[in-house]
Amino acid sequence: MSRVLVFIARIFVGVLFIISGLIKLNDPVGFSFKLEEYFSPSVLNLDFLTPYALAIAIFLVIFETVLGVMLLVGFKRKFTVWSLLLMIVFFTFLTFYSAYFNKVTDCGCFGDAIKLTPWESFSKDVVLLLLILILFFKKEYINKFSFAGFATFLALIFSAGYVYYVYNHLPVVDFRPYKIGANILEGMEVPEGAPEAVYQYDWKFKVDGEEKIISTEGDYPTVDGEFVDVQTTLVQKGYEPPIHDFTMELDGTDYTAEILSWDRVMVVVSRNIEEANTNGLEAVAEVEREAKSKGYKVIGLSASNVEQLAPFKSKYNLDIDFYFCDLTTVKTIVRSNPALLELEKGTITQKLHFKDAHDFKFKN
Repeated sequence: MSRVLVFIARIFVGVLFIISGLIKLNDPVGFSFKLEEYFSPSVLNLDFLTPYALAIAIFLVIFETVLGVMLLVGFKRKFTVWSLLLMIVFFTFLTFYSAYFNKVTDCGCFGDAIKLTPWESFSKDVVLLLLILILFFKKEYINKFSFAGFATFLALIFSAGYVYYVYNHLPVVDFRPYKIGANILEGMEVPEGAPEAVYQYDWKFKVDGEEKIISTEGDYPTVDGEFVDVQTTLVQKGYEPPIHDFTMELDGTDYTAEILSWDRVMVVVSRNIEEANTNGLEAVAEVEREAKSKGYKVIGLSASNVEQLAPFKSKYNLDIDFYFCDLTTVKTIVRSNPALLELEKGTITQKLHFKDAHDFKFKN
């Protein structure tokens, strides 16, 4: 019976760790953004770790993937089960903390591929913890394959190489709503009949010298008394379109609809111009000038303000208007800083890391 339990736990845990690791291997920069969210003062208050978020993210995704392989092939059983146990205890605490205090709404366990609520993520970690405990106390039943060391070495080389590639280019598989071929306007649409958010309104009145609370779903209650306060609680979340926070603003005016109607638009994207790669800025500036000469409309998109943008526009001769967009949204659109997009009537037709900027394909 113990052998059967260990076999089931071994397969389930190993495969899940590999899948989870591979998804995050595909987008280590996105995982680093999630770690920055956890490190922020409002969550774990470990802000001193924020500068190292990317390095930590890369280490964790490689380690997670390789651990899954090590478990399946039985390589270094004691080290493997101890590592699995320590990792799952930490992440179980983290997901419980996040869920109980409603700190992070998406754990990032499976990147952008599979979205889990905090409580779903905590439940998943509890199941994993139980299975890993079986492996921990019955590790003698984890048999080792003859090729275990070689398989682990290959997993390490593959994981490191894959991370290096996607970091220096872009994710091979794009799970985000801003992938190539996606139309931004369509992504912002709410389908007819989509469920709407349901709120409970708790109205507080003073009636005959005593406080009285009346709950409604929005209607102002008819009460013979003095209104004191109202509290609103979200009872049921409504439909949220895949793209719900995309804007292109300039000098306080929203130009989103207008720009998304244009044909042949090159967009220079920089989430934070002060942190942009300098070689990357030189590369996109060269391509931007070529685009103008070939009849493209060229604009910028950034979460930086006018004062932050000005010296970089001057230094790199970026004679374009930069439209403002929320930082989280710009991070979601493209992982490179800077980067290039091509839009055709709101559809993303090209998306390039700054290292691939000169691969931009111009259309006649």
